[in-house]
Amino acid sequence: MFNTITLLVTHYNRSQSLQRLLQAFANQNINFGDIVVSDDGSRPEHLDRLRELAVTYNFRLITTPKNRGLGNNINKGQDAVTTPYTLYVQEDFDPFPGYAEHLQDALDLLNERPELDMARFYAYFKYPYLKPLRKGFSEMMFSVWKPGYRKFHVYSDHPHLRRTSFFSKFGRYAEGIKGDRTEFLMAMSFLKNKGKAIFYEDYKGLFDQVNPADEPSTMTRSDFRQSTNPFVAFARMIYRNIKHNYDLATFKTKRD
Repeated sequence: MFNTITLLVTHYNRSQSLQRLLQAFANQNINFGDIVVSDDGSRPEHLDRLRELAVTYNFRLITTPKNRGLGNNINKGQDAVTTPYTLYVQEDFDPFPGYAEHLQDALDLLNERPELDMARFYAYFKYPYLKPLRKGFSEMMFSVWKPGYRKFHVYSDHPHLRRTSFFSKFGRYAEGIKGDRTEFLMAMSFLKNKGKAIFYEDYKGLFDQVNPADEPSTMTRSDFRQSTNPFVAFARMIYRNIKHNYDLATFKTKRD
């Protein structure tokens, strides 16, 4: 029983995926102090299903009358959390069997080291600068002097455990803009405010991202961001390295 952790799930028109996620935790007998599902103005048929699922899985449903974007959805969900820690998971991720052991390891590390702000459980790539700790976790080591643009991705919206006091240090998520931009601005705030995170090195060994045909991803990205053409990829690398350094240098923290 993880009494000090609330599972926070953001949801939008993917009630089947949400059920699969919650059942995956139930199958592993992973129980939390609380579960909060924050819905971003889903269609009526999904809201009806959410209300049914709330009875089965005993979660608190936080709704909004219309879609207001990722930033608002995370903000209102996080506002509802009262436990010391938040496990944030979007509805299209499922924990693999055995996840409880690794969640406990992450919780132990955050309890032992109050300077750590979050523990990351999933990524699209391995963070390039890691200092090994224990149980498969490493500390993410950021410096503007290290080469490459991937160093800027210390924060991520992918599944992670964080302190519920997160907003007091890094501010709230930006609202009224695209989801990718919301995530990027929080990544900048995390770095600017000296955030510290740990990273599970087997970064695809704890969660599976599932996007079935009947409930596909609701996030869209430009061709420039997704192209695998080597010339485009090289241009993207140079552009991001320059732009991210500039963005971090000029980013205004919530205290500025």
